[in-house]
Amino acid sequence: MERLFGSDDEARPARASDSGRRAPLAVRMRPATLDEFIGQEHLLGPAAPLRSAIEQGRPHSMILYGPPGTGKTTLARIVASGARAAFEELSAVQVGRAEVRGVLERAAHRRDTSGEPTIFFLDEIHRFNKAQQDALLPAVEEGLVTLIGATTENPYFEVNGALLSRTVIYELEPLADGQIEALVRRAAERELAGVSVEPDAIAYLAERAAGDARAALAALELAAQTAGEGAVVDVERAEAALQRPAIGYDKDGDRHYDAISAWIKATRASDPDASMYYLAVMLEGGEDPRFIARRMIVLASEDIGNADPQALSVATAAAAAVDHVGVPECQFNLAQAAIYLSLAPKSDAVKRALGVVRGHIREHGASMPPAALRSGSYPGAGSLGRGVDYDSPHAHPGHVSPQEVMPPGLEGARFYEPDEAESELAARLEQIRRARGGS
Repeated sequence: MERLFGSDDEARPARASDSGRRAPLAVRMRPATLDEFIGQEHLLGPAAPLRSAIEQGRPHSMILYGPPGTGKTTLARIVASGARAAFEELSAVQVGRAEVRGVLERAAHRRDTSGEPTIFFLDEIHRFNKAQQDALLPAVEEGLVTLIGATTENPYFEVNGALLSRTVIYELEPLADGQIEALVRRAAERELAGVSVEPDAIAYLAERAAGDARAALAALELAAQTAGEGAVVDVERAEAALQRPAIGYDKDGDRHYDAISAWIKATRASDPDASMYYLAVMLEGGEDPRFIARRMIVLASEDIGNADPQALSVATAAAAAVDHVGVPECQFNLAQAAIYLSLAPKSDAVKRALGVVRGHIREHGASMPPAALRSGSYPGAGSLGRGVDYDSPHAHPGHVSPQEVMPPGLEGARFYEPDEAESELAARLEQIRRARGGS
């Protein structure tokens, strides 16, 4: 494999004349210093650890985690430039252990001959399997390379724990509309001579790029190319060039889990507007409606429970409607259920009771039920006392028997405690306990 960058041009992007054609606008606009870098103030603000490491030229192994177009590759190049280090870049999508071995061999040669350090930037690091990731460990531990991994997936799910323990995780956030707008305006002024870009078109690209600067710049470049010399890029031309959803959503990644988590918490908070918003985010992103319906069924028991038993019926009916109706009409069934679940009274008494009783069993083990409650349906069961002297509730007024049904030693144990949203059940429970002779 050829070296990606020569010793005198380690962190310099190729010029237009290097390849015979102009580099994409996003590459031409890539900042080379921290002063030019836009966004990620939480990582690069004054006295922030990452900024200090870059300014002092003392990089450390790290994983840059964030959605596309937030500056992961650019930041890795700036780290290498500040450290005056060789910059090796690979994509885990396209290479394997042989290419990584080549990077490490070149790093060892530099260290042994000139003492020059090596920054190894591995894009899409989550695409490496465990064996491939493990191959990086010795080089990182020994300091042969400073590893900078980039990923759009949560590294705590996708990267080996051993490698995580040797790196610092930095989460990059989607760029704000204003930040992308500044980048697009700067690109239009610097790189698109002869083409006029309307302010509304710049604002449109910034808003619809969903925090992805690369997408906004690529759309701007395409719109300018289709407009031609001396033309104007308006909103209509920008819209045609962008051709992407209004949201960034990955059905298999963080956006998937973050959106459903937000929907659950908004619905639990009894906010139908927020519940509908996150439901719409998932539907617009192409989420499987069956997944949403399953979470509705869980929420109906976990967060509403017997404060409104009808909630479970509504959720299961919505799930059945999803199977019967399908996409896109089932969106109305899900929306109806989301509103109902949001406005239903809330109680987590079912969840708390289950947690308490399971915790008790894990700590103390499962006790045998009283002999009278055990199965007496087989020959010889009576001689063992199974089912003998069972006192059926149906033989008593109100269908309540005073017979103890807890295992020996657990008489009087209380696991379920209704809360204020279950006042009718609380009154019924108190009545039953009195009838059974309990307090």
